[in-house]
Amino acid sequence: MSRLKALGFLLVFLIPATLPAAAWLAAHALPADVAAWFPLVALFIVLPLADYALGHDSANVPAEQERAFAHSRWFRGLTVMALPVHVGVLAWSAWWFVGAELGPAGIAGWLLSQGVVGGVLAINTAHELIHKDSRFEQTVGGLLLASVGYHGFKVEHIRGHHVHVSTPEDASSARYGQSLWHFLPRALVNNTRNAWRLEAERLRTLGLPALHWRNELIAWTAVWLAMAAGVTAWLGATGLAFFLLQGLFAAGSLEIINYIEHYGLERRRLPDGRYERTTHLHSWNSDYRLSNLMLFQLQRHSDHHAFPKRPYAILRHHADSPQLPGGYAAMFVLALVPPLWFRVIHPRVDAFRATRTGA
Repeated sequence: MSRLKALGFLLVFLIPATLPAAAWLAAHALPADVAAWFPLVALFIVLPLADYALGHDSANVPAEQERAFAHSRWFRGLTVMALPVHVGVLAWSAWWFVGAELGPAGIAGWLLSQGVVGGVLAINTAHELIHKDSRFEQTVGGLLLASVGYHGFKVEHIRGHHVHVSTPEDASSARYGQSLWHFLPRALVNNTRNAWRLEAERLRTLGLPALHWRNELIAWTAVWLAMAAGVTAWLGATGLAFFLLQGLFAAGSLEIINYIEHYGLERRRLPDGRYERTTHLHSWNSDYRLSNLMLFQLQRHSDHHAFPKRPYAILRHHADSPQLPGGYAAMFVLALVPPLWFRVIHPRVDAFRATRTGA
């Protein structure tokens, strides 16, 4: 990996910077209700255009260099640094929101903007951290998830999604022909319910009740409630509403990405009733250079599901994985309009299925 690409992962911090940039625009150039939408314009119009302009990056780290990159303090430090950056920007964003004189359009724009920023900086980074073995990184990941109230992801993603991905048992794997708007509320509800069920099952194997202090989700819920109480004491009811809604929109952003990552892909059921092993053929891949840098290479999702412990810096591109026609930012917008999504993605799903059946 080149030094330039290693430094390129700093680009993730441009995403939270869009919020103070929007506040500056509101103070100097645009009506506040218009400026509040600037982060969404930057992420879902400017970024996709830049992504297509800069093109692809399908290069993989040479096998003999993987170990060095996997243990690099630089790459691990960037993910840990996301916590103070996210908490700082979230607190500032809440303060600005409460003090700003926004109309309904501006309120919607700011809350959606903060939600998407949280989906990237908090949940996406936490996704990398909760796969790590160190207790410190696990804790940082949990704090990031608690800040958006989606701490159940820490349990369900590892013990649920990675076990059942691309099967009917997985609430985060969208079926062929299922619209985003049918998928999204079910994913939010079912994944939260599954997290509590999985943690209760873990405690049951230890001979403990579900409502026990060793229930990880009770601890993270307490952290989330403490954050909510702190925001309420500081900024009142408006601050609390902001905190709750930004978390809902962050979680929604995450589940929209889940919709994109696994749409229409299936693991075969074997004669013994089990499903085939998860490989790089069961998740969509995207090798667009810029958006991969800004998402800690989440878009090399095919390799992540084949090797969940592989650090983001050395995730591999697989040419035979199903390939998205754009980065996640472009696909996010496309998924919001189901007829367009189906028109673009269904031929790719059908073609990929044909290669697997030999048709």
